[in-house]
Amino acid sequence: MADTEHYVRDDVRGFLAMLEQLGRPGVEELPVAEGRQGMAVLGQMAEADPKELAVVRDLTCPGPAGDIPLRLYDRRDSRDAGPVILFFHGGGFVIGDLDIYHSLCTEIAWQMDLPLVSVDYRLAPEAPFPAAPDDCEAAARWVASNPAPLERPCTGLIPMGDSAGGNLTIVTTNQLCARPAEVPVLFQVPIYPVADDVTRHRSFHDFAEGFLLTRKAMAWFTEQYAGDPEDARHTPMIADCANTPPTVLCTAGLDPLRDSGRNYAAHLIQQGTDVVYLEFAGTIHGFATLRKALPSAQDDLDALIAAMKLMAGRHKR
Repeated sequence: MADTEHYVRDDVRGFLAMLEQLGRPGVEELPVAEGRQGMAVLGQMAEADPKELAVVRDLTCPGPAGDIPLRLYDRRDSRDAGPVILFFHGGGFVIGDLDIYHSLCTEIAWQMDLPLVSVDYRLAPEAPFPAAPDDCEAAARWVASNPAPLERPCTGLIPMGDSAGGNLTIVTTNQLCARPAEVPVLFQVPIYPVADDVTRHRSFHDFAEGFLLTRKAMAWFTEQYAGDPEDARHTPMIADCANTPPTVLCTAGLDPLRDSGRNYAAHLIQQGTDVVYLEFAGTIHGFATLRKALPSAQDDLDALIAAMKLMAGRHKR
């Protein structure tokens, strides 16, 4: 039998070999500003081109420490009342932003044919934990309140995000379950999320080096974020998740964070939550924003969005 646990796709193997030849320093070896620039440069090199949409508009909403920048995406100029996707970007709570995730957000908004609001939450180390979850919750409640600047009546929320944004997706969903917003969470979509203590999982050690996201980088992100492991806004699986909404969750087979996502999916299934779980074998953390360099990642994203459409059909609002 083939070793599916360590299977590497051809395009992934080629991309990793190219990165090794470039000799890029790890994010933990750079000043924060250079790490942020490095993620932007990688995106320019490796991410697919954005979709053309009728609406791409920058907005702000009130937050606990001032206005939170947002970006609204919609393939339609106007729209009747319906669900809104809330997107929380990745980057270890330190190095992501709206522009790096622009192409991915256009793809999701286009394929789902729903409005999407991308949230530019405060980043560590300038704004350590709990700034990020506080901003994400504030943005979610603002969208749920049907504000006039959105020009799209919201009947339900779909929190979604990758990596650190996957963590923030789960945390925000939990917060809105504990204290509901003006409209419900229809379902959530964590993409290769941090859901618990990743260091205790086998995948964290099996893929610690050579698969883009490294153990050293994760330790650096954790240090910058300065979170409290005993706080459910940092480690969402310690929260009371008995009423977790339906969930679409995906992991990458070669990701140090893989087993954290597996563990969370299993936990939700065991408690009776409606879950679609997808694990994409042979690919790496971050594939959703590497679709030019990794052509197979577009197929993975298409499968994830198909699962979202399936879940949206089950839980209409």
